[in-house]
Amino acid sequence: MPRRRQPTARQERLGIELRKLREAAGLKVRESASLIGTDSAQMSQIESGVAGVSEERVRRLAAHYACSNGALIEALVLMTNDRTRGWWEDYRGVLPASFLDLAELEHHATFRHDVELLHVPGLLQTEDYARSVFAYTNPEFPVSELEPRIDHRMKRRAILGGEDPVEYEAVVHESALRIRVSDRRASRTQLDQILELSEAYHVTVRVIPFDLDGFAGASSAMMHVGGPIPRLDTVLRDAPYGTAFIDSEAQLDHFRTLFRKVKEGSLEPVRSRDFIHQLAKEL
Repeated sequence: MPRRRQPTARQERLGIELRKLREAAGLKVRESASLIGTDSAQMSQIESGVAGVSEERVRRLAAHYACSNGALIEALVLMTNDRTRGWWEDYRGVLPASFLDLAELEHHATFRHDVELLHVPGLLQTEDYARSVFAYTNPEFPVSELEPRIDHRMKRRAILGGEDPVEYEAVVHESALRIRVSDRRASRTQLDQILELSEAYHVTVRVIPFDLDGFAGASSAMMHVGGPIPRLDTVLRDAPYGTAFIDSEAQLDHFRTLFRKVKEGSLEPVRSRDFIHQLAKEL
């Protein structure tokens, strides 16, 4: 298969998982390469996502690695055979690769969990709210760079619609709901949209009020995207120079625990809706 100039996060994840299986089996790169009739350089490219890999090779490697996790093998095969060219590809070369990687990750997600402290989660944002956030954080951007970011964020909401929507749960701090990134009208419209979206059976919004005792999760903001099996989940966190994609099992377990703790300290969905409704009335 031809080399990729810029593998996607999903393609890199496939390679990472194959590397984890090899290391668990105690094999060197050259040993794995010989098992599928290739060389060390090609094997390294497969494990970095730079080179593709066939279903037959994935199954052969899994057998030689003595991997007994059938669900994992089938999930990796599905990733290998995936040829989806989604709407996000229209933005390649226009937006940073992380924007496209997030949209692709969400497209294949089995669930999406958010914790936000200062901003309304992206999937719940109105166009006006998103425009205000992007314009403030990137004041030097011309309209030609700003509008694609807004358009991309609005299109990502597609995962919440259709016949098979993604199960979505967001825990949002009161500060994110009260901060006016634009004006009073835009803030009211934003709160109304959260209420409207939360009426769907697959969308749950929980609020952490200011007067909650014992909340020390000021650094808890995160996005947790569910894979076909828990091992293939991904957590995304903002980093100084972009978005960090986290996939190690130990870190995933840590963030699952963190989400449970934050969720336990939030208001129940009905009380959260009442809380948001009251905030909207105050505007």
